[in-house]
Amino acid sequence: MKILVVSQYFWPETFIINDLVRALARQGHELVVATGKPNYPEGYVYEGYRSAGVVREEFVEGVELLRIPLRPRKTGGGLNLICNYLSFVFSGLLCLPWLLRGRHFDAILVFAPSPITAALPAILLKYLKRSYLAIWVQDLWPESLAATGFVKRPVLLRAVGRLVQWIYACSDMLLLQSEAFRASVARYAAKTKAVYYPNPVDPIFFRDDMVASLPAALDSLMQSYFCVVFAGNLGNAQSLDSIVDAARLLADKKRIRLLLVGTGSRLEWLQQQVAIHGLDNVVLAGRFPSEVMPALFKRADALLVSLAPDEIFSKTVPSKIQSYLAAGRPIIAALNGEGARVVKQAGAGLTCPAGDSRALADAICEMFELSPDQRQIMGVAGRAFAREHFEIDQLASRLVTLLRQEIGSSHKAGKQ
Repeated sequence: MKILVVSQYFWPETFIINDLVRALARQGHELVVATGKPNYPEGYVYEGYRSAGVVREEFVEGVELLRIPLRPRKTGGGLNLICNYLSFVFSGLLCLPWLLRGRHFDAILVFAPSPITAALPAILLKYLKRSYLAIWVQDLWPESLAATGFVKRPVLLRAVGRLVQWIYACSDMLLLQSEAFRASVARYAAKTKAVYYPNPVDPIFFRDDMVASLPAALDSLMQSYFCVVFAGNLGNAQSLDSIVDAARLLADKKRIRLLLVGTGSRLEWLQQQVAIHGLDNVVLAGRFPSEVMPALFKRADALLVSLAPDEIFSKTVPSKIQSYLAAGRPIIAALNGEGARVVKQAGAGLTCPAGDSRALADAICEMFELSPDQRQIMGVAGRAFAREHFEIDQLASRLVTLLRQEIGSSHKAGKQ
């Protein structure tokens, strides 16, 4: 198949769409990726790139990247994010029809974490190219905007809802990363468009030959203490308040350390809390290259995932869960709803209610008190579950099958 992928985020930014594109290329499909200039999560354009201008690159053999102008996120804040989102839309609408002139695609795939507005250039291209349009829905708008406090005014939320309804109406298929998305998406789109399509595991986490070394100080820490590792974005959605409060409750557990790996909009707040409360059991390790993460995960005594207790977050499955499962280490899931259900179904760890710092502290203590063999059983179960449900090549093949079936059905319907 000839597939155009539209994604505001792409390599060298670390997103699961990178792995799906690699898998599709391995299977012999022709791909072009239309994306922006890399700037996530730090907020500034990566070295070697600049905001203005168009760049053509090769991602892997047979995959062309088209990078369009993009205003970076900078240090966050509503205005910066809005400008970042809109710059991709405007650049896409202006540049992509010209850059892709004369080229045909069987399907267009939009990778749609926030913002869903990244689908707007793809909608124009769908009609210009007469291509099939699938949107891989990673986040629920407008609900997530309200839950994170990004948009508070009801009139604005209703306007976003109408925009989402129009975007969904223009799509041919909506790929849902969580089964629990169905009811929310059904408020804005026909149920027949929605297909469950989970996030895959980055295959790097299945590899047993990944022996990247850790920094000496981190290596020493993980040898000396029972380390519960949280990895990923440090933002409003991750219920960092409950992690800090749990750390305060665990202050007398001298062998336990909470190791937070990553960066985000609340990193400075976390640093302040660690200093204010003297939390020597919290280590803010910063961000590491993706190739280091498998080694870090495998060295962890347990892996932590948390989300805020808002209803919207009970419907999502954080993509780090798939990586945690594949790493083969026990999981502590401070989640409600679908994410917790996956961890329970896999038999891969312990769960507790989202946002409940006492329950989180108790779960960490319970995990600490288990024997190494008991924790190993959880890890092995999680890894097996990930192989069965989230293996990247299987999911890539399933995507192509879905697209071919739907494109074929559309063509038959058009001839009748």
